Amino acid sequence: MPRTNFQELLDAGVHFGHLRRKWNPNMAPYIFMEKNGIHLIDLQKTIVKIDDAANAIKQIAKSGRKVLFVATKKQAKDIVAELVGGVNMPYVVERWPGGMLTNFPTIRKAVKKMISIDKMTKDSSWDALSKREKLQISRQRAKLEKMLGSIADLTRLPAALFVVDVLKEKIAVREAQRLGIPVFAMVDTNSDPEGIDFVIPANDDASQSINLIVKAMTDAIREGLSERKVEREKDEDDDKEPKAKGKKVKVADEEDFDEEDEDIEDDDEEIDGEIDE
Repeated sequence: MPRTNFQELLDAGVHFGHLRRKWNPNMAPYIFMEKNGIHLIDLQKTIVKIDDAANAIKQIAKSGRKVLFVATKKQAKDIVAELVGGVNMPYVVERWPGGMLTNFPTIRKAVKKMISIDKMTKDSSWDALSKREKLQISRQRAKLEKMLGSIADLTRLPAALFVVDVLKEKIAVREAQRLGIPVFAMVDTNSDPEGIDFVIPANDDASQSINLIVKAMTDAIREGLSERKVEREKDEDDDKEPKAKGKKVKVADEEDFDEEDEDIEDDDEEIDGEIDE
């Protein structure tokens, strides 16, 4: 069953592209027609692409790996932060820090710095600092939180990148491509789909369009995490069963030993009787 339908996409304005003069020729396979100088996206192909991307993202989540969402444009920030935060996946909605993927160890150091500041504020040494020093550290902490707070739990490179606008997030896309990280993206008619592993042809400017597609992805992640949890519980139950059987065998062996002890006692009594005679 498709994760969305033609009418939902139509109502969200997913089909609206850019002016013809702004189009990228590589998007031709995904364009349905031109109307009043504006390209319209083929929603039938969008439906198929959403399903393909959602199924792939579901498998990534099921394997326990992370998908990093990138959406720094104004109309996408709040939507991505709310939906992606609900499934505990990392996201970037402020300015993309250059080298975040290609220079990941440096980013991790900045995150550790933020954590160390948090520990410092709870320590007795914090009270010994002057008011000015406290203010400087607090400002540094706020800056780090704004830039890196949403990726604090990202301890290693993500398994995939989901981008709302490949034209705006071209630096992030380039870094992912350089490292061989699969890229999922909403691609409008003015963008280049070349090099994108999972292209979702869609209007990347309308908030309703962004909300609909990002929700489809987060729902897929939620399904993957749920299936992963069920499998892990099943494996734990399977591990417990052999132990239970072992205990039963052990009890049975003890009973056998008791019977053998009784036989030995009977034999001893017979021998003692013969000696007395």
